[in-house]
Amino acid sequence: MKTGQIEHVDWSRIKIAVVAAKWNSFITDEMMEAAVNAIKKKGILHKNIFVSRCPGSFELPLACKWCLEHLGVDGVIAIGAVIRGGTPHFDYVCDAVTRGITDLNLQSGKPVSFGVLTTDTVEQAIERAGVDKGNKGAEAALALCEMIALESFIKSQNS
Repeated sequence: MKTGQIEHVDWSRIKIAVVAAKWNSFITDEMMEAAVNAIKKKGILHKNIFVSRCPGSFELPLACKWCLEHLGVDGVIAIGAVIRGGTPHFDYVCDAVTRGITDLNLQSGKPVSFGVLTTDTVEQAIERAGVDKGNKGAEAALALCEMIALESFIKSQNS
């Protein structure tokens, strides 16, 4: 029985898109920068990183889909921040973006990592986009890299 995950990924050949929502950009800008820095540290070349912006978190699934279809990337990091307000809008947006990204993962067969904050307050969002307790954009980037490595490992077991 083979277990474990041996990483045999040539990161210099991997192409990744980072799509960040413009809405709540004071949060998503920090997360996007941390995500890009994390994948560069992995060895992904600057020329293989595609950064784009969409209006808000609701639009992330479609923007990520377009990246997968038109950029030939190995995966996408979706960055957004949905902060609860006084209306049910929060619930609808959170549900739609979660479902959309989940569906995109399963339909495309390529990883789209979920770097979307869903917080009750601005303070919670700032905390999760900072460096003191771990930036969730960087965490989403590392999760994407783990999924790419996992697929590589699984494929290698078939050869």
